[in-house]
Amino acid sequence: MTTVNITRDILHRQIRDKRASGFQRFYHVTDPFIKRLGLEAELQGHTGCVNCLEWNEQGDLLASGSDDQHAIIWDPFRHKKLTTMHTGHAANIFSVKFLPHSGDRILVTGAADTKVHVHDLTVKETIHMFSDHTNRVKRIATAPMWPNTFWSAAEDGIVRQYDLRESSKRSEVLIDLTEFCGQLVEAKCLAVNPRDNNYLAVGANGPFVRLYDIRMIHNYRKSLSQNTSAAVHTFCERQKPIPDGAGQYYVAGHLPVKLPDYNNRLRVLVATYVTFSPDGTELLVNMGGEQVYLFDLTFKQRPYTFLLPKKSTGDVQNGKTTNGVSNGIHLPTIMFLLFSLFSSTELPPHLEKIKQQANDAFARQQWTQAIQLYSLGIHQASCNAMLYGNRAAAYMKRKWDGDHYDALRDCLKALTLNPSHLKAHFRLARCLFELKYVAEALECLDDFKGKFPEQAHSSACDALDKDIKAALFSKIGSGDKKVYNHSTPLHSFSRKEPIPEDELVLREHSLDYKHRYCGHCNTTTDIKEANFFGSKGQYIVSGSDDGSFFIWEKETTNLVRILQGDESIVNCLQPHPSYCFLATSGIDPVVRLWNPRPETETENGRVVEDMEGAAEANQRRMNADPLEVMLLNMGYRITGLRGVGPDGSDDENSSEGQVQCRPS
Repeated sequence: MTTVNITRDILHRQIRDKRASGFQRFYHVTDPFIKRLGLEAELQGHTGCVNCLEWNEQGDLLASGSDDQHAIIWDPFRHKKLTTMHTGHAANIFSVKFLPHSGDRILVTGAADTKVHVHDLTVKETIHMFSDHTNRVKRIATAPMWPNTFWSAAEDGIVRQYDLRESSKRSEVLIDLTEFCGQLVEAKCLAVNPRDNNYLAVGANGPFVRLYDIRMIHNYRKSLSQNTSAAVHTFCERQKPIPDGAGQYYVAGHLPVKLPDYNNRLRVLVATYVTFSPDGTELLVNMGGEQVYLFDLTFKQRPYTFLLPKKSTGDVQNGKTTNGVSNGIHLPTIMFLLFSLFSSTELPPHLEKIKQQANDAFARQQWTQAIQLYSLGIHQASCNAMLYGNRAAAYMKRKWDGDHYDALRDCLKALTLNPSHLKAHFRLARCLFELKYVAEALECLDDFKGKFPEQAHSSACDALDKDIKAALFSKIGSGDKKVYNHSTPLHSFSRKEPIPEDELVLREHSLDYKHRYCGHCNTTTDIKEANFFGSKGQYIVSGSDDGSFFIWEKETTNLVRILQGDESIVNCLQPHPSYCFLATSGIDPVVRLWNPRPETETENGRVVEDMEGAAEANQRRMNADPLEVMLLNMGYRITGLRGVGPDGSDDENSSEGQVQCRPS
């Protein structure tokens, strides 16, 4: 018997035998396992794209749904089909879920025919059919705490709740996003917090991800229904769709400001998948048209661009503007002093070596390698201002989507730790300019000149000053009095319909991300997943339009592995609930299973060796013209796509001077 078969049988027995009160996890996801991850098997059975995968709670069954309108239940450890049934849907299945505590007997499916079906797998029959949605159903969500309840999200903009105990067997509207954003909004994905099932995350088109407290929504509606007086009836007619305090929005801070540019280039932002970390404290979002973002639900950080103080727009006088930040971009002095007490410029020898390696990569214009090395150093020395300042410089050179905003965050962190960090202060002004906060950039540059007068007439200062004033005078000359400042709408992705005030308030109070993961491409499909991998969510995995799937370390955000998972596009990645075992699917009509290969197995034809090259190619793909993307997906090879060059070494728009040309 081979090593693979022995391992499979051991795993199978361990999963089947759960007599102990606590289920011991014998196989964790570790770095050596990730490095040995390879293809174990291909499960054949579907005749169309496999759009969704779902493990049961024990991890001994895997469900799949497909364009062929069939659902299949697999024994993944013996690579066998256990049940195949036509679901009764008339179009592509987009979501499958086992209903909790049903003994793996009940399966729920949602499909492009706008229907939600409930199936009894033991008799292979559809026992409930719900037709309440008016557009494609994209995701189903379940919660262990409520075994008879589940939810659906559809492109009609509505999240519905179902209770199979109700005699009417109908659904109710839990959230109607169209009441906030107009008829153009589509609900694309949703997830329930595994540790506190009262919280539901919803992703839709646009940059904002929404987190709702289901209890508050229900209690609010219950209180309204219990009051029947005429006065209260009048009040009910103008009730809010979501009560105060029931919703919290999350957004990558640069995306609202980038929306006009993305819209002009026909680039669509849409949350294609949301999921919670195993401990329920983090929310992972695959943002279609952009990157993968991790939000910390316990640490409430406003987007940095939202924190710029609002002042009335003024005229440009004598080369200066009366609107801007007036020192508002700087943290309070007492915070500087407190943080600087814990900041140290000295690094232990092993981290000094990593920093030098990063500096060498920077000198070779290998921006991504430099960023990964600086990130590794920051993970081990989070109070070192120099590492943040250096990583900011690498981000600014690489210029991938979101890099200038990450650089701005690093500059502010460096200045928090070291208020006299000259390069970080200057780079902050450059970042503000690149992010189109032009008036703020001028104010920041003037601050820099006052604090570092010896640099006031450096070539870099003169070049940035010229760029900023040219942008300001250009806008004033065209009659645009907004001058690209913080008053630029942060919420206008629904361009034709007015947005209610309640929605604007929720958007203005959005919270920022903790980590960003780059390298994949998510522009072609709107069901692309990203998931935590490991019992503690130590890794992040996502599919990609190039047919690969990507694995990052969660805390460093470093890319550690790329594997070819599909001939065209990888959409689904579902990690096993207990072991280092992964199921993937995409455009191919197969389900692929991945686990650590034996150490004696030297060849792995699925590994993408040039990870940096693959990531750069995906950045070009994301920024390509939509027609070029279509040709790429048809198999054509296109060179010279819009974006960074093959070596990522395109120059800044203006010349560099002594304050920013090299890392420290």
